[in-house]
Amino acid sequence: TINIMIATTVRSATRIVSQYGRRSALSSSKSIRDKSAVSSSCCSISAIRCSSSAALNNDAASSPPPPSTQTTSTPHNVYMWGTSKQGTIPLSLLQEGGASASSGGMFSTGNEKIVDHPMSLNLDQGALTSFLGDDNDNNNTDDDAKLQQIFCGATGTAMVLNDGRCYVFGSNKNGELGIGEGPKSTETPVHVPLPDPVAKVSLGPNFSAFLTTTGDLYTCGYGGSAVNGMGCLGHGNMESYQSPKLVDSLVEDGCYASDVHCGEYSMTVLTTEGEVLTCGTGSFGRLGNMETLDQLYLEPVEMIAGDDVVQIASGFAFSLALNKGGIVHAWGKNNEGQLGAGVGLAVDVYAMESLPTPIEGLLEGRKVTRVAAGHSHAAAVTSTGELFTWGMHMDHEPKLENSLLHTKIVDVACGQNYTLALDQEGRLYSLGKGKTGVLGLASTKMTTQPILVEGIPAGEKVVTMSAGWTHVACTTALSE
Repeated sequence: TINIMIATTVRSATRIVSQYGRRSALSSSKSIRDKSAVSSSCCSISAIRCSSSAALNNDAASSPPPPSTQTTSTPHNVYMWGTSKQGTIPLSLLQEGGASASSGGMFSTGNEKIVDHPMSLNLDQGALTSFLGDDNDNNNTDDDAKLQQIFCGATGTAMVLNDGRCYVFGSNKNGELGIGEGPKSTETPVHVPLPDPVAKVSLGPNFSAFLTTTGDLYTCGYGGSAVNGMGCLGHGNMESYQSPKLVDSLVEDGCYASDVHCGEYSMTVLTTEGEVLTCGTGSFGRLGNMETLDQLYLEPVEMIAGDDVVQIASGFAFSLALNKGGIVHAWGKNNEGQLGAGVGLAVDVYAMESLPTPIEGLLEGRKVTRVAAGHSHAAAVTSTGELFTWGMHMDHEPKLENSLLHTKIVDVACGQNYTLALDQEGRLYSLGKGKTGVLGLASTKMTTQPILVEGIPAGEKVVTMSAGWTHVACTTALSE
């Protein structure tokens, strides 16, 4: 406990120091961050930001506040469905009786199990405590444990409890679960010890990121190679880490992270000041800085540096940024039309956009309020509640989902070749490829039109949803 308090105090003090020009000193010195090259414009922007904050109030209180993380009440129910690969769905907690009387079921395909309709998790304290196992690294007892949030990643799952503790399970082939020198996969949840409560987890296919309520970012897993590109963990090297490691450069720069997304070999971060940072492999322009060179540290995406970005999303090898004005920019790989740039650009295996490009077409003149990125497709919700989708070799520019015009969509999530849409009444709709059961429609067939997921009981409304590559989770509250 003392070590954690000291570490937290040091990080806070470091950020306070940064408000008095530490970032500007980085432009002329490499003593803190041993980089081979630092963009002068990057240093200028950040130095101006830090000096402005210090000018407002020459006091320690002028340091930026931690991220305003989403706070949710304890869910009434949690539902999961899709394909459980290497234990990504906690099958021992599933309750058939918690779902509606749909005709779907659970069946096996080799070593995988497919659940093709929503099934609730048994969140009774006894069942949850038994599933989580002993937590000897924390003074809290699991007797009071309540599940707060659940994050579905590419090949793993993370559960965050009401006290901020995080448990992970699924594939760990590259150390992406952050559980130390452990097995290549685990169906048993493992506690990830971090000094502060966890607010967000992004589990990528090769590496992962943990964002705490204090705005600190920790990464672990595959660090890269000369072939695949390097720097995705943001630690200034190509080392792999089996346990979460603090991204020190953000602390040194006085930055607080508010969101993070992990792609194949690159990472995209949003700061509390609305700045977008990227690192990792630069192939296919996925860093958004025109170059295809790798970045070992998180650096600003210069083209949208002053755009006041409010949301980011990343797929396998592309990213989206939504600014305060409701405009979406996209960059990276475009082999399946996932950038929404239309047919004017060749869409083939080498298609890409190395600079953030505004998505126009039917989105032009509309204000976007939410964006989501799947493996190779994306979606957006407008201020009037319309849903647009594109990518997957089907639509190369935003397509309006006309069948949902009878309701107002407020949120969207994308996985691998499927989309989930949430309306203002808390009803969930799905569309896309259903082979892995992710549509939750008691079927594995594909649908090109959004269909209501009827497996959620009528007396409940969906509050949050998380779309992994092949598995889904959502939390509900009682309908008013």
